[in-house]
Amino acid sequence: MAAALAMAAVRRLSAAVKPVKISGVDLFTIEIPVSDAEKKAGVQYRFAVAKVTTDAGISGYSFAGPPASALSEIRPMLIGADVFDVEGMLRRGLNRYGGVEHAVWDAIGRIANQPVYKLLAGPRDRLKAYLTCVWSGPADQSHVPAKDQVAMALKIQKAGFGAMKMRIWRPNPMDDVAVCLQILEATGPDFRLMVDRTAQMPVSMANQQVWNFETGLKVARALEQAGVYWLEEPFHRDDYASPAKLAGMVDILITGGEGYSSLEPYKQCLMERSYDIVQPDPRQAGGILMCRKVATLAESFHVPAIPHGYIGLPLAGWFQAALAMGSEYQEVTMVSPPLLPEEQWAPGMKVLKSRNMFTFENGEILAPQLPGLGLDVDEEAVERYRVGRA
Repeated sequence: MAAALAMAAVRRLSAAVKPVKISGVDLFTIEIPVSDAEKKAGVQYRFAVAKVTTDAGISGYSFAGPPASALSEIRPMLIGADVFDVEGMLRRGLNRYGGVEHAVWDAIGRIANQPVYKLLAGPRDRLKAYLTCVWSGPADQSHVPAKDQVAMALKIQKAGFGAMKMRIWRPNPMDDVAVCLQILEATGPDFRLMVDRTAQMPVSMANQQVWNFETGLKVARALEQAGVYWLEEPFHRDDYASPAKLAGMVDILITGGEGYSSLEPYKQCLMERSYDIVQPDPRQAGGILMCRKVATLAESFHVPAIPHGYIGLPLAGWFQAALAMGSEYQEVTMVSPPLLPEEQWAPGMKVLKSRNMFTFENGEILAPQLPGLGLDVDEEAVERYRVGRA
């Protein structure tokens, strides 16, 4: 119902202004010069841009675009379309390109002179932030000393954030449980720690097997005893029954859903009570509007929705989705320790006029009040850093 009301408001806005058609779509890469040391540290300097232009002379940008090779498929979906007809574009296949959908919403917001989350009836203007930390090197993080993970948690806490998430991909999951216990002993009871098992691991981690139910139950109980807030995706994503069974046997929250790309799997996991929290990804799920629909669907089952996150310039679309959903949290991922988010995304600020993106305050991320996705894009800078421009 809430999503329908939000879209009705957008249609009324469309009717109140001169029809605006999409006149062009472009996909390209920008690369901002940084030093080798900065690259090694993990700063963001390369972005896939989606640009949607309209016959009103207003363009929308997203920094989460697909490769340029997708242009031949995307252009027929968008060119000549009413920019407000997001539903129509999704039906024509735009749901496969969530990052481009972000750019369409950016154009809509700029035309309306409103942030996207307000157009979609978002109830909040700030969200608690949690940082997902992934150390460089082997994906399973077994090379990272426990003391380094504890030190990063304390650094995050000192910076004013109240929550952190980390992978528990070590070959022996009880080693990860031990690290979690050390982190929570060091940070104290007011700090939340989430952990991510996510069964869809890199091929290089072939030795890592998906947990059977007995292992999942053993680890979940140990994490619960340690004080961990949630356990994310402990089993295969298409296994709805095992997380539901686990959630019924433990008090720690069981979460998941970032890999789904349509409403149907969310409906299935909600009907089976697979997760205590569903976590759509604002690109993978099909875009900002699809995440708003997932949140509405989840609300009918009395299940919270907290979207999967991102970091840097692309985060603008993820944040608008989270705000529109009324999420409790905004995930900022993947943070490269020992950097904090603003250090990691600093190079990207060169394509913004203000050189500033988001404001953090008392562990919360504040909604930007600029229109669209909230980025004051410097179009000349974007063109200057474009890769392959003659």
